[in-house]
Amino acid sequence: MAIKVIAQLREVKLGKNPGKKFVMRPDLYSPIQEKKVFAEASTHSGISAGVIKAAWDAAGEVIRTWATEGHSIPIPGLGTMRFGVRSKAVEKLEDVKTSLISVRRIIFTPNVDVKDELKNTSIQITCLDEEGNVLKRGNTNQGGNQGGNTGGGGGGNDDSPIDDD
Repeated sequence: MAIKVIAQLREVKLGKNPGKKFVMRPDLYSPIQEKKVFAEASTHSGISAGVIKAAWDAAGEVIRTWATEGHSIPIPGLGTMRFGVRSKAVEKLEDVKTSLISVRRIIFTPNVDVKDELKNTSIQITCLDEEGNVLKRGNTNQGGNQGGNTGGGGGGNDDSPIDDD
């Protein structure tokens, strides 16, 4: 299994060195249907999909209730989640009000096992030009930080590996 990443040539206008650069982003996968998740969990556990769905729905209600009360909620096997806000800062006490909040968001912190799994999963990079044409494809080695050569050299569908430097 590999995580798919796109490196596309873009005009970068901000920062210290503006110009054309390869910008990476995850290649978005199609969503998996909920019933497929329950069926797969049923296969792995020997518990019926209906029972798993009922337990998951109940856990979801508890998580939603506790999180909206301000708790940090453990999600067994995955990590923790909590709600957070982004807001403007003000100098005066009388200026503090809810209208300063610009975004309410969910903050998820994965546990060590999930972080390690992600860190050790190989990356498959596809390099594209500005029009979306494939310039290069390759896999990185598993583990560690995934740096490497994502340059736009050579045309065509080069399936050579992208080195981890």
